[in-house]
Amino acid sequence: MLNYIWALMIMVGILYGAFTGNIKAVSNAALDSAGEAVSLCITMMGVMALWVGLMEIAQTSGLIRKLTRGIQPFISFMFPRIPKGHAAREYISTNIIANVLGLGWACTPAGLKAMEELGKLEEERGNPAYISADGSRRRRKELAGEGRQAWRTESGTALLTAGKDLEAGTGKKKGNAGERVASNEMCTFLILNISSLQLIPVNMIAYRQQYGSVNPAGIIAPAIVATFISTAVAVVYCKIKDRRRRV
Repeated sequence: MLNYIWALMIMVGILYGAFTGNIKAVSNAALDSAGEAVSLCITMMGVMALWVGLMEIAQTSGLIRKLTRGIQPFISFMFPRIPKGHAAREYISTNIIANVLGLGWACTPAGLKAMEELGKLEEERGNPAYISADGSRRRRKELAGEGRQAWRTESGTALLTAGKDLEAGTGKKKGNAGERVASNEMCTFLILNISSLQLIPVNMIAYRQQYGSVNPAGIIAPAIVATFISTAVAVVYCKIKDRRRRV
């Protein structure tokens, strides 16, 4: 959808410039913007290299590990059904810490791994939509032998299982009933990731400096207030939805 919106905006700009006799200005603006985009990419590459390097130093020195242990009470509060010691908790913690420090690039790999581990957790819980072909053939046979019945996972998602509805080699049922549905933990993690508190908005500081701001770091205080409010709203929303889903 966004591609269509951007294409429409570009076409409207070009047509407006042509009809008003400003097509030369449109061409010059396009070329100037292309040059600015390359310059901005180079600037952001330097910023990314600096902060990712600092993140690696913090991880090697054990700082990230200490911070990860420090936010475990918060992780337990937001994800009470993830077992302690599970790999998902570590990746979620790393992602949250990277987001708080403003390291959006560094938090992406941890976020992907966290989602992968949450999917494995659903498989461990016996959610038939997440059962893989290589590691859970025995579980699929058990489900197939149970016939058609209601199945409820620990995350509270109601599923219908039947041996004849399971696709061979995939562990999924045929039709829409076998499609994967995000668990409570996945939804909560995604919302926290989007609304994350940021102490140092590195991206915005770099953008403001690139475009000649007198005080690039002046965005820090407003960003902390805005992201704190968004995170607080996200926490309240997740807990309310989680309680309703379990009732």
